[in-house]
Amino acid sequence: MKKQFKRFRARTVSAVIAMAFAANSWAVDPFTVRDIRVEGLQRVEPGTIFGSLPFRVGDQYNDEKGSAAIRALFGLGLFKDVRLEVNGDVLIVIVEERPTVADVDFVGAREFDKDTLKKALREIGLTEGRPYDQALADRAEQELKRQYINRSLYGAEVLTTVTPIERNRVNLTFTVTEGEPARIHDIRIVGNKSFNEGTLKGLFDLDTGGWLSWYTKSDRYSRAKLNADLEALRSYYLQRGFLEFRIDSTQVAISPNKQEISITINVTEGERYVVSSVRLEGDYLSKDDEFKTLIKIRPGEPYNADQVTETTKAFTEYFGNFGYAFAQVEARPEIDRANNRVSFVLAAEPSRRAYVRRINIAGNNRTRDEVVRREFRQFESSWYDGERIKLSRDRLDRLGFFREVNVETSDVPGAPDQVDLNVNVVEKPTGSLQVGAGFSSAEKLALSFSVKQENALGSGNYLGVEVNTSKYNRTLVFNSVDPYFTADGISRSFDIYYRSSRPYDDQGGNYQLITSGVGLRFGIPFSEVDTVFFGGSLERTEIKPGTNIPATYLAYAERLGYATTSVPLSIGWSRDDRDSSLVPTKGRYQRLATELGVAGDARYVRANYQYQHYFPINKQYTAAFNGEVGWGRGMSGRPFPVFKHFYSGGLGSVRGFDQGTLGPKDVTGSTVGGPKKITLNAEVLAPFPGAGNDRTLRMFGFVDVGNVFGEHDKVTFDELRASVGIGLSWLSPIGPLRIALAQPVRKKPGDRIQHVQFQIGTSF
Repeated sequence: MKKQFKRFRARTVSAVIAMAFAANSWAVDPFTVRDIRVEGLQRVEPGTIFGSLPFRVGDQYNDEKGSAAIRALFGLGLFKDVRLEVNGDVLIVIVEERPTVADVDFVGAREFDKDTLKKALREIGLTEGRPYDQALADRAEQELKRQYINRSLYGAEVLTTVTPIERNRVNLTFTVTEGEPARIHDIRIVGNKSFNEGTLKGLFDLDTGGWLSWYTKSDRYSRAKLNADLEALRSYYLQRGFLEFRIDSTQVAISPNKQEISITINVTEGERYVVSSVRLEGDYLSKDDEFKTLIKIRPGEPYNADQVTETTKAFTEYFGNFGYAFAQVEARPEIDRANNRVSFVLAAEPSRRAYVRRINIAGNNRTRDEVVRREFRQFESSWYDGERIKLSRDRLDRLGFFREVNVETSDVPGAPDQVDLNVNVVEKPTGSLQVGAGFSSAEKLALSFSVKQENALGSGNYLGVEVNTSKYNRTLVFNSVDPYFTADGISRSFDIYYRSSRPYDDQGGNYQLITSGVGLRFGIPFSEVDTVFFGGSLERTEIKPGTNIPATYLAYAERLGYATTSVPLSIGWSRDDRDSSLVPTKGRYQRLATELGVAGDARYVRANYQYQHYFPINKQYTAAFNGEVGWGRGMSGRPFPVFKHFYSGGLGSVRGFDQGTLGPKDVTGSTVGGPKKITLNAEVLAPFPGAGNDRTLRMFGFVDVGNVFGEHDKVTFDELRASVGIGLSWLSPIGPLRIALAQPVRKKPGDRIQHVQFQIGTSF
């Protein structure tokens, strides 16, 4: 047989063109492949080539298979050139690999840190170790420009520099010329009649800027922010009776120099409608009266879209409580335009009842399945219960182990009365090594250190150690918490602690109170939202004499000794339904803690109750109230321990008075606190002028009332101190900052006044 040697080659970025080029120009006669050789590989494994070829040794080769092979190899995205050569019955695959990205760097980028930009490029496939091609570089440039446009930097320019280096690698450098951000020059609302333009623009987070725009960046255009503002505008009208309100168009114009943006919003208000009636239609499981109690729509009042949404949602969830996972509820308006009235028909179709076949959990790569399942109140092989599913989702979210928690319902093929619950979680880091620093007008510089693991080994248990070295309070604590010490959800916490403290006002003295001990506490869930804690400790407290030690401390030491032991039992309860712990706008927080010294040298009872309530006045203003009451008393003929006293004055109690200086004073003039305490605070929080609706920077006005009383003192209104003032609250980059400027309005001779007080802390 005559030996043949033919070659066909495709050098192009398109596998389709390569296939056509090879098939039409260099056809070969079919033959049986005796061997396949690969040449030109540097980093790609040969198995990648062989796995992509549509034939093997011993198979029949033809032009069609050759074209398919070229297309498959180009499709890998690893090669910039692919050739097939035929030498007799041996097929030779010759490839030229694309260069690999060795490093990605940015020059001139100030608006973003490099990690943010690298993450954006990684999402489009450009990162270290990936093959490089020009098309990918072009996409990277467009992505970087898009990131800058999102920050209103419309004039940003990006230049890509490709530097080849050894081993067929390249370094990519993106040189960015950011330019100046485009700022909103004008916002206009056209078509509004019932509300003035200023009121409507006040709903927006976007504005034309102020003296604090450098901080809030509220004058920088963002499509996402504009959409949110338009939704706020729509909700404002729909909550006030304008059933047919619509936004006709939104025009965003940018100046030729790309520095100024004008926004025009065209609206049609329509007429204002009043609800005339609400009636039910459909199958309500013979529970019409129960469903009627869930109706939030009020006849005789202006139409409110939120009330309609709340009603349909409540109906759907209530159907779910009886196992109807597929219930459909529709609120149909019947509009009487002649009289500007609207009636609603709530039509319900419960569909079929279902029960949960299986609960599937995904995303918990570290957290054990049992940690997730024990929070579920919906069980497998039980009737579908929407309320229990929602409660289960909330309990998972409150664990703090997950960034996202989603529960979805899916049908079971072939079983119309069954559903599966798919629980998808996204875990977040739960361990932390933290070094902290804080500074306040009272404590001065304080350092802290802690190691915490809230989900140790995926078990859901907490382990931690904390150290604090402030001027007045020094702490060393080891603790662990097992939230499911029993299968019923009883938690157990164990603490070993050492605390060294001295009162705030010590006239320069150096005496100390040192408490060390070990404690055990249990938490019993009495309901889904209430947990009662109880436990006990073994404590040893030492009074270390020093200069200016108060006479009351000496008297206590002379009676019971400078070192005393006690066995305090504790019981407490707490509930927190605020919408945020840092910047709450609504909700309540309650805490009750009691301590009873039943054995040892110290015999006493001590109780403290705190109540906070936040009221949203509107989107911008919030009213807040805080009340705290403390009480203690010695038992078995023994005095109340001086180291258990309450203190008042300063931040956290009555501002305008020096920290911890209110209440009884010793014959030496030192403040010694007392076993009775009352504190009342009222605040109104508002946006800082120029900061728009930014919640991280707010100002507040306040009224504080309170004092501490001795064991034999009568709590009277005349002895209460009071102050008024204004303050600033800022979630700064280095931690929460709170500054108060206070003026005492009820004070007595001898009170120590401090008009300006502040506190700031950070972790790094």
